[in-house]
Amino acid sequence: MASCCEIVFQRGDLAIKRLRRIIIAAIVLIIGFLSLGAEFYTDLLWFDNLGYASVFWTVVISKWLLYLLVGIVFFAFIFVNLQLTKPVIGETISNIQAFPQIAQVLTSKRVSTVFVVVALVLAVMGSAAAGGNWELLQSFIHAVSTGETDPLFSRDIGFYLFKLPFYKYAYELVMSLLVMTIIPVGFIYFVFGSFGFAKFKVIIKGRARYHLAVLSALLFIVQGLGYRVAMYNLVYSTRGVVSGASYTDVTVLVPGYKILFWLAILTAILMIVAAIIRKARYMVASVVLLVAGSLLIGGIYPNLIQNFVVEPNELAKESPYIKFNIESTLKAYGLDQIEEREFELGPELSYQALKQEKGLIDNIRLWDYRPLLASYGQLQEMRLYYDFLEVDIDRYWIDGSLRQVAISAREMNNRSLAEQARTWINQRLIYTHGYGAVVSPVNEVNAEGMPNFWVKNIPPVSTYPELEITQPAIYYGESQDGYVIVNTKAGEFDYPVGDQNAYVKYAGSGGVQLSNPFVKAAAAFRFKTLKIMLSNEITSESRVMFYRNIHERVRRIAPFLRYDRDPYLVINEGKLYWIQDAYVTSNLYPYSQPVAGWGNYVRNSVKVVIDAYSGQVTYYLVDPKEPIAQVYAKIFPTLFKPITEMPSGLVSHLRYPEDLFDLQSRILARYHMTDPTVFYNNEDMWNIPNEIYQDREIEMEPFYLVSDLGDGEGEEFILIRPFTPSRKNNMIAWLAARPGYTEGYGQLLLYKFPKQALTFGPMQIEARIDQDSEISRQLTLWNSRGSSVIRGNLLVIPIKGTILYVEPLYLRSAQSELPELARVIVAYGNQVVMASSLDEALREIAGEGADVVQAVPALPDQLPREDAEENLPELINEVVRLFNQAQQDLAAGDWTAYGRTMSRLQAVIDELSQHKE
Repeated sequence: MASCCEIVFQRGDLAIKRLRRIIIAAIVLIIGFLSLGAEFYTDLLWFDNLGYASVFWTVVISKWLLYLLVGIVFFAFIFVNLQLTKPVIGETISNIQAFPQIAQVLTSKRVSTVFVVVALVLAVMGSAAAGGNWELLQSFIHAVSTGETDPLFSRDIGFYLFKLPFYKYAYELVMSLLVMTIIPVGFIYFVFGSFGFAKFKVIIKGRARYHLAVLSALLFIVQGLGYRVAMYNLVYSTRGVVSGASYTDVTVLVPGYKILFWLAILTAILMIVAAIIRKARYMVASVVLLVAGSLLIGGIYPNLIQNFVVEPNELAKESPYIKFNIESTLKAYGLDQIEEREFELGPELSYQALKQEKGLIDNIRLWDYRPLLASYGQLQEMRLYYDFLEVDIDRYWIDGSLRQVAISAREMNNRSLAEQARTWINQRLIYTHGYGAVVSPVNEVNAEGMPNFWVKNIPPVSTYPELEITQPAIYYGESQDGYVIVNTKAGEFDYPVGDQNAYVKYAGSGGVQLSNPFVKAAAAFRFKTLKIMLSNEITSESRVMFYRNIHERVRRIAPFLRYDRDPYLVINEGKLYWIQDAYVTSNLYPYSQPVAGWGNYVRNSVKVVIDAYSGQVTYYLVDPKEPIAQVYAKIFPTLFKPITEMPSGLVSHLRYPEDLFDLQSRILARYHMTDPTVFYNNEDMWNIPNEIYQDREIEMEPFYLVSDLGDGEGEEFILIRPFTPSRKNNMIAWLAARPGYTEGYGQLLLYKFPKQALTFGPMQIEARIDQDSEISRQLTLWNSRGSSVIRGNLLVIPIKGTILYVEPLYLRSAQSELPELARVIVAYGNQVVMASSLDEALREIAGEGADVVQAVPALPDQLPREDAEENLPELINEVVRLFNQAQQDLAAGDWTAYGRTMSRLQAVIDELSQHKE
């Protein structure tokens, strides 16, 4: 009796445990669904707040329609074909007399139920990734023609950009459907005796023969269409020297795929014929024929031609296709319209000639953005919770002159609050936004070697009305991660006022209004906190802001665009805006050479403006004729505005984007060689030159410059980068990009130096700086006194038919992270001088004034001569250190570093010799 009770209790415990698990699982599922629903709903409200609800629904509906369409087609096709096997199942079961219970189990209804489950599972598997291909379908539906054709098949480029990808996807999808159908159907026929093997023969009986023949015929017809798709995809072949169909592809695979297409159609016909005449071996023979043809035509024969015909005569065979690649690559990256100019050498520079270039000289960037960022942080962050993330370079019209400036946003980082202050109220309701910006001209320095601020402090104080900021709050920026809730009873911290703080209430339209309990609950689920529902500080007028990081924000709205890494801050009519360059890209441009991370086609067709206060995002279409942008504009008719609707104050700040320019300059380094023979042999390959930053050799970055290119356009904000020949250091050309967005794209200009004259390249100038005994001695002396010398960016300045090189030097003491601009090095021709200002250096270089280098006043880090005896031990230690460094450079085989170290060592030895004297 006791044992029976124990059994009952054990069963009861098991039932309770099982029920508990079911309840827990149900709760987890409910919470999961509610969280997904809350995210979907709040995303919809977010898109609606920005005016892009139609964009949201277009993507959502496209994904779900494609998913459901593919799923329904898969389910219907598989289920119907499974149902066609039921007669065979029924006949087989009825003939089994020994086991009548099988017929009772495998009733028609139960078999159909099993078929429904199998078809449903396979349909879910087949359609699982379908939604992610919504863009292929939409691009196919809204495809446009480009008016240009590929060089191999003479098809419009739009066919490759918009239609061929969908055909490829459709082929793969239908092949998957047929394979997923044939496998279970064949398995059923095999199990129930209608399909099998006997004495090396294939036996297919009755209905199964016709059913499998039709499915196989469909499979081979689709495979034939796949060969057509593969033929067109040869324009992306990587078999040859460059991307695109090569000699082997064109002469072997193009006709080969045509043959395979008809062979596949023939195989499909033979399948039907074999079923009708009941010769299964014909089915097998036709399949063997197609497989053998695929191996021979698609693999063996092309490899033989490539190895024994092409490679021994590669240049002769591949030249026409190399030319196709060169022309297509230049078009795809916007380099086909580049204007080449000869850089005409002018007379020697005089100081008077330099003064005539006031616009250029006044905008030479003495403040490298890297040490300048440290200066901004030390001088203007004001509080621990403020951050300057990066320095942007822009230009403004100040007192009638175009001035290049550095600008940086003072953003909020509430993670830097004191630990005890990192409460939910503080981080989500009070410390919600950054405040203002700093602006300084790139060429000015105050008496202490610090930047000369034109906009500074909190609240922001502006030197010029053009830079006045009347709405300094930054709710949306590059560091604004996480959500905040504004317009609450708590009030938001605005800015510090002495020992007190000023508070403000948000008055904009940014964020989703928590207008009712339902929206509050959705926000609480999304951000996984009940505080949003329970806090008395939050009212129906409060607004929750999320996706505040502008990088994430623009990608959330238009993920199909590629975005520049460097959005930049702009002051316009007292408000702060971010301008973000956006690109349309593709990896489907025929014969174009792909670049990792970019694809093989790019255009800067879109400019995005983000209001730092309201978070409003506006997409402007720069080039409405660009085909990919046209397609996106047709898919999302409310997303883009024409560039003509952009406020003129913002248009004046559009610039040529650095990421695009960097990509184009790298492509041009090889693709300026338009002759196939020269290209194949790399006879005139260019390199991006290196420079010295601090004491490291790094690749030279593109840089902005205010310059008059001499063709009547006046001073412009251009982006430039020099080139050097491969394995040489002299300069051979420089590339300039001007904004010019009134006519569409920015214009690219390539200036080539005369080959009969040598023009020093950046590393040659760096070497000459290292070899200058006075400069090297001064650098060594500063470094030996506990300070570190930062060698800033080397600027290559085209001016009056010659090249001026400018390199700023910064000093940073061991006790401070605050760098100061200490000296300016200027090189011209065979001269290298260092002075305390750019003007003094230019006077010296042009033969005006006294010896500027000797006249430099002593800095605090520089020892007076009479006290130098105290520095002897440090100089001796420096000799030992540099000698050891030179040995390390020598062992590493780094001859450039070895020469630089030996130059410094010689300077220290010279200094010791002067002490001896």
